Amino acid sequence: MKLTTTRMIVLLACFWTAGAARAADPILFDFGLPFDGGQVTTQDAQASVVKSVTGTVLRVTTGHQQSWPGVTLRAPGGRWDLSAFGSLALPVKNSGTNKVTVSCRVDNPGADGKTNCVTASITLDPGQSDTLKVPLTRASGSKLGGKLFGLRGYPVASGGAGTVDPKNLAQLLIFLTQPKADHAFEVGNVRAIGSYTPPTAWVTDADPFFPFIDTFGQYKHKAWPGKTKSLDDLAAKRAQEAKDLAAQPGPEGWDKYGGWAAGPQLKATGFFRTEKIEGKWWLVDPDGRLFFSQGIDCVRMLDNTPIEERASWFEDFPGARPEFQEFLGSGYALHGYYAGRTPKCFSFTGANLVRKYGPDWRKVYPEVIHQRLRSWGLNTIANWSDEGTRLLRRTPYTDAVGSGRTQMMEGSEGYWGKFPDVFDPSFTESLRRSMAVKSGKSAGDPWCLGYFSDNEMAWGDEFSLALGALKSPSEQAAKQALVADLKAKYGDIAKLNEVWGTAHASWDALLQSRDAPDRQKAGDDLKAFYTRTAEQYFRTVRDTIKAVAPNQLYLGCRFAWVNPLAAAAAAKYCDVVSYNLYQRGVADFQFNGGADVPLMIGEFHFGALDRGMFHTGLVPVASQEARAQTYQDYVRSALRHPQFVGCHWFQYQDEPATGRVYDEENYQIGFVDVADTPYRETIDASRQVGKTLYSTRLGK
Repeated sequence: MKLTTTRMIVLLACFWTAGAARAADPILFDFGLPFDGGQVTTQDAQASVVKSVTGTVLRVTTGHQQSWPGVTLRAPGGRWDLSAFGSLALPVKNSGTNKVTVSCRVDNPGADGKTNCVTASITLDPGQSDTLKVPLTRASGSKLGGKLFGLRGYPVASGGAGTVDPKNLAQLLIFLTQPKADHAFEVGNVRAIGSYTPPTAWVTDADPFFPFIDTFGQYKHKAWPGKTKSLDDLAAKRAQEAKDLAAQPGPEGWDKYGGWAAGPQLKATGFFRTEKIEGKWWLVDPDGRLFFSQGIDCVRMLDNTPIEERASWFEDFPGARPEFQEFLGSGYALHGYYAGRTPKCFSFTGANLVRKYGPDWRKVYPEVIHQRLRSWGLNTIANWSDEGTRLLRRTPYTDAVGSGRTQMMEGSEGYWGKFPDVFDPSFTESLRRSMAVKSGKSAGDPWCLGYFSDNEMAWGDEFSLALGALKSPSEQAAKQALVADLKAKYGDIAKLNEVWGTAHASWDALLQSRDAPDRQKAGDDLKAFYTRTAEQYFRTVRDTIKAVAPNQLYLGCRFAWVNPLAAAAAAKYCDVVSYNLYQRGVADFQFNGGADVPLMIGEFHFGALDRGMFHTGLVPVASQEARAQTYQDYVRSALRHPQFVGCHWFQYQDEPATGRVYDEENYQIGFVDVADTPYRETIDASRQVGKTLYSTRLGK
């Protein structure tokens, strides 16, 4: 139905032709001008134009009787041509009392929700405002009828699911998806933003398309700034960079660790520690100087890519040459085409390092790395980095312990695997073995900030670990611990049955059962055991680390998915609680563990498709220039947050264009590419952040 208000939305009657010059962020819908309400319809919603502190906005109130309540805004004259632009941007505010997820769909004629349209969403807490951006995606990955496989991202072709023709956009749908309650939100003026940067790699770039990877591991069929063309090119880049690093040795005012030499002198303990100063958490370096950890993961990792069944993909494949034999091997695949197999693999990264730095590259390259990091304004070698490089003790670093050999909780589940059974003796023993090898290396080393444990574990919701125990076999230690807790609380199985609404004949029958109870009825008991499990995890890890390295920090487990119970347990036992936060900024991040504790970002990144790679990574941007700007914005948002004491980029080098063996990832997320060429835009941004690291942290 039409909007039932006397003063409706405003649309600028802007119409772009295919050859028109791009205007600066043109407004598609301006809600401050008179408008013909016939161009707008609603579904299970009402809409009106209202005044707000930010200007005139469209206020939408929705019901929850239909699956997709919201508004449809149609283009004046029937279409827009937005071929010059990369995205649409909608300022959105949640003016209701419930958390809400607002979606915007941009349609070509004939859109059906899957084809001829693109959709993006944003989730807002009550009172929260943010900008919903909808990329005008116009190409999608092509597998060339199955000839390409085993990748997260592919060279593209025009069209496909989740794409639009930007020359013929007909309407916008702003809606909620299957809401359970009424909601209210406000939408500001809708703009077209950002120049469109097409992907570099298209399946139509050459005929024949195969081979499409050159001898350096790069996409073959296109050129771009920084692409390595020859061995002479590699040598020239090495010489040129050496001059650049000598001319820009690093930020002024840093001490040897990268702490703030010009700042206050605090207590020097000889190791890294945490301290809260004037409302902000800090790391303090061994010499007693304030320290914010700006770092990078996977330094000098030699990612392997599968070569099995792919002989036709590679031109002048270097793996057959004697000098590169060490980079041939095999690797286990957890996800994707090769899942469960151990295919033959090759590291183009390793071969390129030999080509660039010679047969002594293992000695020469770590020195270059340390020089680079300091010059680039980075002061931490972060998780999963080469031990030999770390132990040169030129740049502070983190280390990690793992529980990988532990008996897992059979009834649990997660993307990277099941949750460890923290009640099984193998858990503590696995951690002890992992820490034992740190003696004489990172343990007791002043350059080591501390230890992460495991990574992106399957914490689930506040019931999941207890349910995982109950769904496990009777011999599972976690299940036995849970049943013992319940028996101690209820005594008689009949009392448990009364509360849970179950009919277990005995405690042994409960132990043998693998059924899950009703979450609501059993909720208090499930959450209590969840907390016990989480605390057992963090306490055991902390105690194991401190037994070997009492002066190092326990940096947490790098949460990706976490609920308040797990976060609270981490806050109780960790020196620093860590998160992997793949988003565009952390200014509004709120720790949900109920405590004021120091926080660290273990991973974040951004990537683009303008330099020959096939996947952007987890947070896409339009170009290298956009990546550099977003990097600066992200780190500065962490610097201004009172709880964050560091943030670490994932990762040092691009993943292989043809996918890493473990999970097919082939992301453009490096500070350097596969041929060890730095991405100049990102390096310049990192240097700029480094120069102002401590003044930004202080709010100056």
